[in-house]
Amino acid sequence: MDPSSPSIDIEISEVGTRDGLQSIESILPTEAKKAWIAAEAAAGVPEIEVGSFVPARLLPQLADTAELVAFAKTLPGLNVAVLVPNLKGARAAIESGADKMSLPFSVSESHSRANLKRSHAQVFDEVGAIVAALKETPAARRPRFEVGLSTAFGCTLEGAVDEDAVLRIAERAVELGADEVGLSDTAGYGNPAQVRRLTDRIHAAVGRERMTGIHLHNTRGQGLANVMAALEAGLTTIDSSLGGIGGCPFAPGASGNIVTEDLVFLLESMGLNTGIDIGRLLEVRAQVQAALPGESLYGFLADAGLPKGFAYARPPASPAAT
Repeated sequence: MDPSSPSIDIEISEVGTRDGLQSIESILPTEAKKAWIAAEAAAGVPEIEVGSFVPARLLPQLADTAELVAFAKTLPGLNVAVLVPNLKGARAAIESGADKMSLPFSVSESHSRANLKRSHAQVFDEVGAIVAALKETPAARRPRFEVGLSTAFGCTLEGAVDEDAVLRIAERAVELGADEVGLSDTAGYGNPAQVRRLTDRIHAAVGRERMTGIHLHNTRGQGLANVMAALEAGLTTIDSSLGGIGGCPFAPGASGNIVTEDLVFLLESMGLNTGIDIGRLLEVRAQVQAALPGESLYGFLADAGLPKGFAYARPPASPAAT
């Protein structure tokens, strides 16, 4: 399915294959990852973050990212995303043929030093260098470059985060040439009032077209409430993780991405089309659970099932298995 299709109201970006797998001890075999990616794409998920170009010694769970990008690029209509920590990772992402790459820029400098081993000034240097590398890349092979505003709502290392600092980083990233910025509640601190306020302020500062997405965690149970606030503020791309697996290794206690299955049900029940077949998505969940027998998956829909009489905003391309 084409993620830019006007028939989709809200784009779901699956991050379980990156954010989820980097946060658990189990190392999922490459073939099992490919099966996961293919099954989610077949269910209608338009964008999947398949991995991260970080050193294998740091995250051996993601050492096969280049192979996964190559595989995912064979799936029709799938937007293939990756995370990159620096220029070296960005060059690898460009070489791999990824459609989108995101650099996490922690508003909390303590988190930046823990996560990327870089100060704010050094990360800005990386942003500029990545933009220069992209300009040297033929347009047809140039991935879209997002700077993710990590710890934008609070940080387990520093506590409260200054909203003005979030704006300054967003503005500077765009000035340096990033295609877009994205909000990220890395530590699960955010609340709906913050989401609306910060989204409005960033839109006013850099333009609505420069920020369309948000990455939320459900660490304190605010995840879907924050989704509602994001929708009200005009955001149209929501990151989520199958079974809610994930977190950040450098934000202690910040476990729990919002659950893809529950998110899709919320949106579809509100009449917002995601293009995703929920029945098939639940089948993918069972497939992943079988491949990760020692790991916990979260969410409510998998246990409760679809309610009697449930109707999609618009029927998915293939019949839903309910």
